[in-house]
Amino acid sequence: MDQQPPGGTDQSAAADGSLSCYRHPGREANIRCTRCERPICPECMISASVGFQCPDCVRQGSGTGHGPAANQPRTVAGGSVTADPRLVTKILLGINVAVYIAVLARGTALVDELMLIGRATTHYGGPLEGVAEGQWYRLVTSMFLHQEVWHIAFNMLGLWWLGGPLESALGRARYLTLYMISGLAGSALTYWLSVPVQGSLGASGAIFGLLGATAVLLRRLNYDMRPVLALLAVNLVITFNPWGGIAWQAHVGGLIAGTLIAIGMVHAPRERRALVQYGTCALVLAAVILVVVARTAALT
Repeated sequence: MDQQPPGGTDQSAAADGSLSCYRHPGREANIRCTRCERPICPECMISASVGFQCPDCVRQGSGTGHGPAANQPRTVAGGSVTADPRLVTKILLGINVAVYIAVLARGTALVDELMLIGRATTHYGGPLEGVAEGQWYRLVTSMFLHQEVWHIAFNMLGLWWLGGPLESALGRARYLTLYMISGLAGSALTYWLSVPVQGSLGASGAIFGLLGATAVLLRRLNYDMRPVLALLAVNLVITFNPWGGIAWQAHVGGLIAGTLIAIGMVHAPRERRALVQYGTCALVLAAVILVVVARTAALT
């Protein structure tokens, strides 16, 4: 990766007059480093006491006499800047693909064991199974379960496209928390609103959570939101199509949870960042647990 040395000539203006990141030529940058004033993209934005700084300026240090941790590179949400900003996304994608391969090997038996069902029998004459019967793990396993190739293809494409930039902007721990709680929220709303015997599977709830979070992040950075809003509109039209076959509850639940968590993460004031971020995640997770417990009580 070619980099322009500090103090060099600013050659970051694109042909159309817009700014591009000095470390990633061609990548749009609407924010400038508060120290050197070079344009930087979200991956290069490191939160500072005022505005954002680029990695080069952070490495040079602030000259304040603070310890090394005080100048540690941070993302826009306060997470650590890492060498591989897509590591968690790659792991999540790998888990989904591995489970799909296992489904191909074992067939519907594995699907019956892992899919989300409220309360039903998975085979004739068998016992009642499902979340209401104490199989709460189905709320999680169904998030990584796919049965059709087109289903996993679309979901993994969304995960790769949305997940990488979000992981870079939020940091690994915050990004993984966002993904998991969004997926759980989608499972919880599906469990609550769908008929108990209806099976559900797929990573769509978590992907919609990433979509909502992306909209929040772009708004926070004052980026053009039209592409992500158009994508959201198209996905909502597909979600509520008249032919059915899609668990709209998972999409809506994930979207709401992802949006709320992202608001707490990227808008948290610096001096109370941890409290606001942890508190937001805890409140959304508490709502998910409450929905699951209430639905279980109603079914049993």
